[in-house]
Amino acid sequence: MIFIVAKFPVKPEHADRWPEIVADFTRGTRSEPGNLWFDWSRSLDDPTEYVLVEAFRDPAAGGAHVATDHFAAACRDLPQYLVRTPQIINVPDVPGDGWNLLGELAVPEQT
Repeated sequence: MIFIVAKFPVKPEHADRWPEIVADFTRGTRSEPGNLWFDWSRSLDDPTEYVLVEAFRDPAAGGAHVATDHFAAACRDLPQYLVRTPQIINVPDVPGDGWNLLGELAVPEQT
């Protein structure tokens, strides 16, 4: 699995609309067969920062993603809404294909 986290520093005047601005990119990526998840969150410390957590099945799926029209459109269109270049962590060889449980915070089963 390829696991990616990116921080997007959005211009203040666009921060509240960011989910709408990236809606086509989000929808397109989530529809890719090799995409495992593509989830946006807004920072609790900085309301102009959005964090994207995404994963792809394998390197081929990641390569297919960067070759899509919606990826090209995002690269072309999104920088105008940003304060600076996003930061990224890209881990290409994560074992498994999904999330694990956080055992330290185990919640008893509800009956």
